[in-house]
Amino acid sequence: MTKNIKVAAAQLSPVFLNKQKTVEKACKAIKEAGGNGAELIVFPEAFISGYPDWVWLIPNSKGAELNELYLELIENAVSIPDSSTDKLSKAAKEANINVVMGMHERNSETSNASLFNSLLFIDNNGDILGKHRKLIPTGGERLVWSQGDGTTLNAYDSSVGKIAGLICWENFMPLARNAIYEAGTQILVTPTWDKSPNWLQSMQHIAREGGVFVISTCMALKMDDIPDGYDFKNLYPEGREWINIGNSAIISPNGKLLAGPLASQEGILYADLNLDDVIKAKRMFDVVGHYSRPDVFNFSINKN
Repeated sequence: MTKNIKVAAAQLSPVFLNKQKTVEKACKAIKEAGGNGAELIVFPEAFISGYPDWVWLIPNSKGAELNELYLELIENAVSIPDSSTDKLSKAAKEANINVVMGMHERNSETSNASLFNSLLFIDNNGDILGKHRKLIPTGGERLVWSQGDGTTLNAYDSSVGKIAGLICWENFMPLARNAIYEAGTQILVTPTWDKSPNWLQSMQHIAREGGVFVISTCMALKMDDIPDGYDFKNLYPEGREWINIGNSAIISPNGKLLAGPLASQEGILYADLNLDDVIKAKRMFDVVGHYSRPDVFNFSINKN
């Protein structure tokens, strides 16, 4: 592990509800980032194969329409491992880069018919380090994704340091963050669908709170990225161009922006990190160290 590393945030659009082509696009981005010297690349929430934005548009009473969309989600979701993860692992190894990929994950351990909003962690040797399943889908997302549990609330040793991930608004959960901090995380990846200025402010706060680097990656998605055959596309306001502008960013442990935010375009952000900055940030405030007060507070995670 080196102290000076280069990281990348891939603000890209998926090929909507097309797993094969989205994986191909991801592998191309992995190769590009590795060729540019990056040692870690982070993709958006639900990149494979697209954020189900219809959950905010279609009422649950439209069961037939929702059933068809859910079927497409399942058919274009990933099992860990499968041929899609094999391709991602191969690309990571060939590019000598660590990869964190957002995806719809099938519950292959049981019915194979429910979905989790998951992050897949792959190291630069192409080995799967683990996965994280989003603990609480937000609002309408609960009509699509199941709840994760404490067994995937982990940090992973890698060639770029200790990396962990929380997805979108589970980053607002103080105890989830504390679990990640206690695991010794140096780089926190926060794939999201939230493009708002308030989100970036929260990420800057979390970087300072945890004394960690934060890589916030959001999907850039235009109306044209959704094929016209999907009826829910007509529910957006007339004339709308962008469904999500992205606003991805890379943030230092002192809360300063190192790269981004990148808005209204696809692209890969890069930043150079020095892991010594993680230790320096904790001199005055170490939330799970000298500032933790275990004599006052108790904390535990249910890993069962």
